[in-house]
Amino acid sequence: MRLLILLLAGSIALAGCSRRDAPIQPAAAAMLTASERSERLLPARTFGTAASAAVTTLERQFYHAPGRWKVCVPDDCGTIVRDWGADSLADALFLRWHVAHDVSAIPIMDALAQSAPAYGACKLGACSMWSDIPMWDSIAAAHVFEVTGNRLALDKAQRAFAAVDRSDAFALGACPSIDFQKPAGGNTALKTLETDSNYIKAALLLHAATGDPAYLEKARFKYAAARRYFLDPAVPLYSVYVFDDGAACTQLPRRYFASVNGNMIDNGLALAAQTGDRRYGREALATARAVAQHLSDASGVFADLQADNDVAQPLVEAMYNVAAGQHAAFARRWLMAAAAAAQPAASGAYGRFFDGPAPDGPVSAWSSSGGLTLAIAAGALDPHGDAGSVDPWAAKRFVADPIAATPATIAFTGRAIALIGTIGDVCCEAGHVRVFIDGRETFDNTGIWQNKSPAARRLPGSVLLSWRWPRPGRHTITLQPGIVNAKEGGSFIRLAGYELVP
Repeated sequence: MRLLILLLAGSIALAGCSRRDAPIQPAAAAMLTASERSERLLPARTFGTAASAAVTTLERQFYHAPGRWKVCVPDDCGTIVRDWGADSLADALFLRWHVAHDVSAIPIMDALAQSAPAYGACKLGACSMWSDIPMWDSIAAAHVFEVTGNRLALDKAQRAFAAVDRSDAFALGACPSIDFQKPAGGNTALKTLETDSNYIKAALLLHAATGDPAYLEKARFKYAAARRYFLDPAVPLYSVYVFDDGAACTQLPRRYFASVNGNMIDNGLALAAQTGDRRYGREALATARAVAQHLSDASGVFADLQADNDVAQPLVEAMYNVAAGQHAAFARRWLMAAAAAAQPAASGAYGRFFDGPAPDGPVSAWSSSGGLTLAIAAGALDPHGDAGSVDPWAAKRFVADPIAATPATIAFTGRAIALIGTIGDVCCEAGHVRVFIDGRETFDNTGIWQNKSPAARRLPGSVLLSWRWPRPGRHTITLQPGIVNAKEGGSFIRLAGYELVP
């Protein structure tokens, strides 16, 4: 096991190891006095101006006319029109329209109505699509309809929903009430709450748009199935994966994706409103409280430990609905703490980790949609509030410490650390490790799933893990081999080093 100790005095030595000292990169190692660090200020900003800047980033950086979204910013990674990368950006823009009546969203939404995919039937043996994709698309199209009233968008939302709901390719196996991600289970036998939580959300949006009671009944049925198979037995959080081998359905424990937990919070709130059954609302609030209690770093800021294939946009939107619609102070605190911590890049894009440094490398739509939505939500809650003028990462130093095997331990003294590497290093799926902070595994057991890249490309200079503490102290980050499963694969880690705030 490798042990790296970084001393505050600036000297770096390895304890009990003959390997040479890990050098601080000259460009990032300029020594700053406390006075100089305190003077490195960001432009004065309120949550309202940060929200406006986020909308500008959505409309001028990520949006690609007519009716498409860029895969990543600032690099040219191509454009997309379907699936949760594109849809999370559309949903962020929808939230801005919803909370601020921002008419600049309307022409973009009209273009998205035209470009949204039009689904047909998906029959077993003649269909290769994944079931979660049309469900994400159905939600985005329903939001487009709400903004524009364009019946084409509503038709596409219904067709996307029907592509899964009426298919004979997904509701199979030992627990057919939840859907396979791939037709008949594909090569993984995986069922994902990405499909089923979006199914519920799409059905509720279509019920609201059409008044058809069949959509509401479908939502209620699928909600009960999701709670049966995906709800954690110990805490009111939802793990995202279940494996169905035809004989039994087994949950992959403690993979608390932001997207699915956000969806299930919103689904509970919407079901309570549409049925009058308060039980749904209580379940939604229990999940929201569990997110705030268990999925933050030591400084109280949400730490998105999921892979780059997750999106935090639905969780941020759900917590906004809890804060604004349910008047829940804990959800407001969660949002404002995260919004004050999140640092956009020069491009305006946010990274996946709200508690981390501003991104230095390319950022995907999947990673950035959560931070953009967060800025919009915070701006709606407290437009004149101080969003912070001091960059907490201004004093960061990059420590070159290549790590390519586990187990490995990084020991240091400081108040914040960000592990740096390439998302999709061996693109684009299998390879993860478990993460222990000060001897305890992270509550979300996803750890670092480095090779998963929904952008289908390598994204160098990415933050793979970020963690902050209220004050400096001695800490350890330990990386243990990943436990093999059919979705995340086996072990993989390749770090370039880490950024440290003393």
